[in-house]
Amino acid sequence: MIDESPLAMPQSVQKSRISTKQWQILLVLGSSVIVLLLLGLCLHFISSGAFDPWAVGVNRASPRPAPPCLSQACLKAAERLSASADPFAQPCDHFLFTCSPKEVLSSRLREKHRGEAEGQSGRMQGERWRNRGRNAGRARESETFAVTPSVQSAQRTAVLQLIREILESRDSPGPENSAEQKARRFYSTCLDTERIEKAGPEPFLKLIEKLGGWAVFGKRHRSDFNATLSLLMKDYFTFPFFNVYVGSGPSKNNTGHQQKYIQIDQPDIQIPVEWISKKPIPIPRKKKVQDLRHFLLSRVQLLSLLGVPSSSTSQHTGMFVQLSSELAQFTSPLLYRLEHQLLYHRLTVRELQAQAPAIDWLGCLRAAFHPLTVRESDVVYLHNLPYITHMSKIIQKWRFTKEFSHSDTLHTFMILSLLNTFVPALDSRFIEIQRNFSAVLGKTEEVVPRWSHCVQQTEIGFNTVLQNLIRERVGVAEAEDLMHSVYSSLKSDLADLPWRNQNPSILHKVMSLSPRLSRYTEFTTKENLDEQYSNVPIIEGDYFSNYLQLLILRRKNRNKVFSHMSISNTFAVTPHLTGNEIHFPLGMFLPPLFHASFPRAVNYAVLGTLMAKDILHLLMPDIQAQSQAPETVSQCVWALYGNLTGGPDRAQRAPVTPAQHWETWAQYTALQIALQAYQDSLTQQEDTSLSGLYHNRLFFAAFSQVSCDFELHYDHLPFADSFLLAAICMKSDFCPQSMICTQNIPEHFKQSC
Repeated sequence: MIDESPLAMPQSVQKSRISTKQWQILLVLGSSVIVLLLLGLCLHFISSGAFDPWAVGVNRASPRPAPPCLSQACLKAAERLSASADPFAQPCDHFLFTCSPKEVLSSRLREKHRGEAEGQSGRMQGERWRNRGRNAGRARESETFAVTPSVQSAQRTAVLQLIREILESRDSPGPENSAEQKARRFYSTCLDTERIEKAGPEPFLKLIEKLGGWAVFGKRHRSDFNATLSLLMKDYFTFPFFNVYVGSGPSKNNTGHQQKYIQIDQPDIQIPVEWISKKPIPIPRKKKVQDLRHFLLSRVQLLSLLGVPSSSTSQHTGMFVQLSSELAQFTSPLLYRLEHQLLYHRLTVRELQAQAPAIDWLGCLRAAFHPLTVRESDVVYLHNLPYITHMSKIIQKWRFTKEFSHSDTLHTFMILSLLNTFVPALDSRFIEIQRNFSAVLGKTEEVVPRWSHCVQQTEIGFNTVLQNLIRERVGVAEAEDLMHSVYSSLKSDLADLPWRNQNPSILHKVMSLSPRLSRYTEFTTKENLDEQYSNVPIIEGDYFSNYLQLLILRRKNRNKVFSHMSISNTFAVTPHLTGNEIHFPLGMFLPPLFHASFPRAVNYAVLGTLMAKDILHLLMPDIQAQSQAPETVSQCVWALYGNLTGGPDRAQRAPVTPAQHWETWAQYTALQIALQAYQDSLTQQEDTSLSGLYHNRLFFAAFSQVSCDFELHYDHLPFADSFLLAAICMKSDFCPQSMICTQNIPEHFKQSC
């Protein structure tokens, strides 16, 4: 046997072996160092976002991941986001079953969902998708649409809450007689229901004395009928026999703007009327005896609260009901007037005077629009000329007949119309009588919290002030960036659509429109606002007097519209077209849909998508007339949905309506537009993160969450809004992989629609 021990081996062989082992050790150590270096380098790039599959469009030079947003608004948003389902935790299991089951599904479906989520393997995901699509669709149809608030109602609530915070804030009270302080004082007196209840009907009774008394109390200083009517229209914004407002004419002028004209319409008749619309003019009416009894009873109750002697009540209310019935006989429902072309009857004031001579039209209109000038040659539009002419004859008859108390009845009719105007400023007993009468007629009135009622009342008179205060709390720069970015992306998207004509007019319209953040431009400083409201006395603790000032402010605001001044609706939450501008109201740019400190991924996903969809709805008629592309895209999305949820009952489903096709395209395209706008923004500026999510993943998660919280579309669609994310993610540029795991997808659907 050969001895192979080291001692028996030659010295040269031993040196060779040692050398080989050393090289092997060095090679292993060197390889390990290289692997560790590569691993560290990879980890560094991953942590910096360079290899983040969701960081599409990210600035690759960024040395760190997106920093977290830690503002109070972001902390609240992160809490909401963490409470909702993560659309990418189980992507194959999500897009047809987005929202938390406890929010949208019955207990039976909740149990089904839980069992499927826990018990089925990955091989069963395709079939589970199909089952969930059918079940989730039925669940949304039966439950979600009944309980999910619309995004518009959520935005209006946000506006109300913000105004409440402004009016109740004492952080910067300002001068005693500033416009801002007057708005807060008005709101405060509206909230002071204890003083309002204590005052009772006394403020209104003093007002009656100021107007010359009332025959129901056995004393009245005779006054001219038209003089009293003019006074009610001028100082008390009350229109007993006809309505007066300002509106556009039936056609546009050469500049694309609609001229403003005085509009004269039938009044809001208080007496209950049921129309038989199939009869020819004049439309016969039938009055339900029971409803008339309730109407008469409600008027008796109102007079009783005012302290009218019972000996006068039945006599005067009976005559009042008779006059109300005669006037109501010639009113017509709006649909009937549309069908019979009774709207927009053009007359000059002089011609109107000849048609209805009982009213001093020039005197009344001058009073209503004081201090503006109204001339006999001015054009007005009537929306029920037959009513106006018959109303004139009825007034002539009641004014000049020698029968008992006819002229007093006309005065009573005007006083009770005035009372109807002032009911919101009186104690709760008056409001309760009105509410009970409405309930008897089947008109259920929403009972809102007192603070909400007072916010809305304050906005009527102090809308200019509140608009400026809201603007101070909205991130105007961020809002305008989002607005312009989304509109730029929308223009590019529409330009790429195939059109029937080589140069479609809709593209010219889109390119010529300018997006604009709606705000008051008339008064931009607090000094200007203080000057505007300098002659508006708001008295601490006297809501009735303050409410009277509110009525005067309503007339002034209407005059601004007549004078073509820009008036924005504080509670508006959707954009509108005005000439060559798209106006985006400030009320859109509030949490939970938008905040200046939010990551842009959230703002673009939520409000950016809604903005794009609203614009597409504004442009929809022109797009429908000039392109078939939207229908093609919609069919693609519906076909994708059908392939995912199809089964034996697929052929028996109701056909897709044109409205559903167009709404599908608007939803899908709006999401694409917002996503592209966000991608473009990332090339200019880095974004922040929320709940550990950022960039595209945060964009999709935010859209998924808001689609669970609110109803986003106008027309009923069977799939959840977040299904559109699955369709978007068919395109790998936006997501690292398809979110659809079933294999039953035709090859041509594996590209984005």
